[in-house]
Amino acid sequence: METAQQATQPRNLTPEELALLVRSFREMRQWSQEQLAEISGLSGRTVQRTEKGEPSSVDTRRALARAFGAEDIDMFNKPYLIPTAEEMAAAKEQFEKEHVTLQVERVTTGKQLGKLSEMASASLFSEAVSLPPAAEAQFARLADYCREYADCAELYSAVDKLGVYEDLGGILADLAKEGFSVVGTIRYAEVHWGKAAKAVEMSTLYVVAFPAGKEPDAIAVERAVRYG
Repeated sequence: METAQQATQPRNLTPEELALLVRSFREMRQWSQEQLAEISGLSGRTVQRTEKGEPSSVDTRRALARAFGAEDIDMFNKPYLIPTAEEMAAAKEQFEKEHVTLQVERVTTGKQLGKLSEMASASLFSEAVSLPPAAEAQFARLADYCREYADCAELYSAVDKLGVYEDLGGILADLAKEGFSVVGTIRYAEVHWGKAAKAVEMSTLYVVAFPAGKEPDAIAVERAVRYG
């Protein structure tokens, strides 16, 4: 008979236990199976089979651990301390406490992105998946252009802004040629610069690159926003 101490000893995951962990980690991040497949580099069918509790390879488990940001990519291959249902619930609660879900819109035009940049006092650009060099270069151009424009947008005339929107649209088109698009949203939050200082409302622009056709309706970001 298994004792309580034995039950809490690290051991290799069964396919069913791996399925539960993968599904829980994915749902915490509000990813679909298709998005996890893109981020991990696995096929959608492989992700589906893993979450059904079917056997998976060492490389599959490594790809999943890497997608979830694990420091040890063999996290799912080594003996694992199996969390209880209560511990899983606590981990989910902690994740939700540290993160906030933002509704996003797919950015399809330069004017749309330009308007978002005009509203922002800060911006955060990130990649949902590892971008190939050509796409990475285009995304970096987009980030640089948006930040430079946001710093002095109020100095532009209405006519000058049309040129900015056109330039941004061109970069988005170049990114689309590489098979990627972006989603964006503005988050408003009050920031205290000192204990006695009055709270200042900051607007942060979030722009995330996704494979074209795999854009989500929402993203989870850290609740604490760090500026500077």
